[in-house]
Amino acid sequence: MEIADRRVASFHYTLTNDDGEVIDSSSGKAPLSYLHGAGNIVAGLEKALLGKKSGDTLKVDVAPEEGYGIRHDGLVQQVPLEAFQGVEQVQPGMQFQAQTGQGPVLVTVTEVGAENVTVDGNHPLAGQTLHFDVEVTDVREATDDEQQHGHAHGAGGAHD
Repeated sequence: MEIADRRVASFHYTLTNDDGEVIDSSSGKAPLSYLHGAGNIVAGLEKALLGKKSGDTLKVDVAPEEGYGIRHDGLVQQVPLEAFQGVEQVQPGMQFQAQTGQGPVLVTVTEVGAENVTVDGNHPLAGQTLHFDVEVTDVREATDDEQQHGHAHGAGGAHD
């Protein structure tokens, strides 16, 4: 059975950056399962998996435009330190949910000054080419429940 819309595909993957450093991997874990065509994984990888079957292996390079997007300097902002009331010690790497006119955005603290904190609303992998090494482990028809919910469910129908 080939990967197609309304099918659940499972695969093992290793994601590396341009320097060959491993960013993420399913090694030692269960394969990642997703409902094809529902936009649950980055677009470039989903396109590359279309038509693949269980046992297929592939290497996929995903450009930022089909991955986590290009970096936008406008998403880097200075916020007064006092906006972080209740946080004991604000440090680079911390992540917070910020409310914006377009809804909630996850921001990462990149710098902490005496009065201001620099936050970045870009995805940490924005602007990077993603290099996937993939092995498809299973392809099956999605259940009606999965199609209604728009994502794959784990063993026994539980949500992943």
